Amino acid sequence: HKYSVKDYYAVDEQYGTMQDFEELAAECEKRGIMLLIDLVMNHSSNEHEWFKHASKSLRSDPCGEAKDKPCLNDNICPVHDKYIDYYYFTDEKPVGTNSWYRIGSNRWYQAVFSEQMPELNLDNSAVRSEFEKIADFWLEKGAGGFRLDAVKEYFSGNPEKNIEVLNQFMKHCKTVDPKCYVVGEVWESFTNYTKYYSSGIDSVFGFTMAQESGKIAKTINGKGADNSVKSFAQAMVTVEQKLASYSDTAIDAPFIGNHDTNRGAGILGYNETKIKAAAGLLLTMSGSPFVYYGDEIGLSGSGRDENKRAPMIWDSEGTGLTYGPPDMERQENRFADVQTQLADENSILNYYKRALRIRNENPCIARGTTEVLTVPGQDIAAVRRTFDGDSIVIVYNYSDESKEITEIDGLSEMQIRGYLTVDSVEEVLLDGGLKMPAYSIAFITGK
Repeated sequence: HKYSVKDYYAVDEQYGTMQDFEELAAECEKRGIMLLIDLVMNHSSNEHEWFKHASKSLRSDPCGEAKDKPCLNDNICPVHDKYIDYYYFTDEKPVGTNSWYRIGSNRWYQAVFSEQMPELNLDNSAVRSEFEKIADFWLEKGAGGFRLDAVKEYFSGNPEKNIEVLNQFMKHCKTVDPKCYVVGEVWESFTNYTKYYSSGIDSVFGFTMAQESGKIAKTINGKGADNSVKSFAQAMVTVEQKLASYSDTAIDAPFIGNHDTNRGAGILGYNETKIKAAAGLLLTMSGSPFVYYGDEIGLSGSGRDENKRAPMIWDSEGTGLTYGPPDMERQENRFADVQTQLADENSILNYYKRALRIRNENPCIARGTTEVLTVPGQDIAAVRRTFDGDSIVIVYNYSDESKEITEIDGLSEMQIRGYLTVDSVEEVLLDGGLKMPAYSIAFITGK
C-alpha cells in the first residue's frame, strides 16, 4: 500500500522515476493543477535507513566512550546513535499492548499499524527537522503541498500534541511557499477533527460527510427529516461555522469515499440516479471537495483495502489499464469505462463534468458562506452562498418528482446560471416559478 516509506527522497519504481515526477509537476502547473504528495510522518518502513541504523546499533555493544565524546565505532553504537531517538524503543514490552515488537534479544519497538512500520518519535526535534527538509525537497521539485497521513496517530489519544506538531509544520511550509496547501487525515468525529483547524492547517478531511454513515449517503439513502436535503443544507452551515470558530483561513475538505473506504457506487446501491445526486451534494459544498478517482465513473470496490484501490478503467479495450494491488479480488463494475461515458451525455462522468464546470464558473460556490433560505417541503432546500460581495442561490429538488418553486424572495428578478439534472434531456426552467425535475439542482442569481 506504499505507506511504509523506505526513502522520503525517492519515487517508488512501480510509479516511475524522479524525471517522471518532475514532468508531471510541470504539466500540472501549466494547467493550473496543484499536485500534492501523500506524506507519512507517523511512521517509516523498518527498511528505512534511520531504522536500520538504529537497529544495528541496538544489537551492538557500546563503544566504551562517553555519550558526550566522539564514538569509537562510527556511531554504530547504542550510546551514540542519534537514530535510536527517532523511534520508540524499550527494554521491556509494555503490558497490555500488542503494538510492540522485538528487536534483537532484549529490545522492543513500537509499531501501531504494522510490524513493518515503526512509529516515529515526533517529540524529537531532529525528526521534525527531517520532515521540514523533506517538505522543502518536494516543494522544490514542484509539489504544491501535502496530504498528511494518520495525523491523529502522531501521539495517539493526544490531539493537543498532534495539533502542536501540525502548527510547527504549517509555519515552516507557509514560510517556504505561502501558497503551499496542506490537508490532513484525521479519522475522527466532527467534534474532534475540526479542532485540528486551530493548528493553521488549510484543510482536514470532512469525515462527517463520508462513507455509509456520512451525511451525504444518509441524505440520499435515508428517510425522514433528519436525512432530508433540508437537513443537509443546515449541516453545511454548521460545518462552516464550526471551522470558522477555529480558523479564518479554514477550507473544508468534504468527500464521499477514499482509498480506505468502500466505494461510493456501492454504498449508493449502484443506483445511477443516487450516484449523481450524491455528487451534486458534494460538489455544491463550500471548500475543496475531494473526488476519489473512479467515483466519477461509478467504479466498484469494497471489502479488503486492495479492492478499494482497483485501477481506473479508461476504455473498453483495456488500453493503459494498470495492474491492481497483488491481493485485489476481481471487481464487477456496473458502469462503463471513461471513453464510453465521455461519449454519453447522460453518464455519471458527464454529470461530474457539468457540476465541476458550474462550480468553476461561480467562485461563490467554493469560497462563500452559506445561508439557508426558507422553502416548503423536506425534499426541497435552498441556500444562498455569498463571497466578496457576490452571491448565488442553490436550489435542490431531491424529491422523486418534478416541483415548481415560487417562494424564494426575489425569484422573479433572478436568472439561471446553470443546473444539474440526473437525466440530461430534462431542463430546469425559470418562468414565473422555478420548475425543477426530480433530483435536480438549480443555480440562480440576481440580474
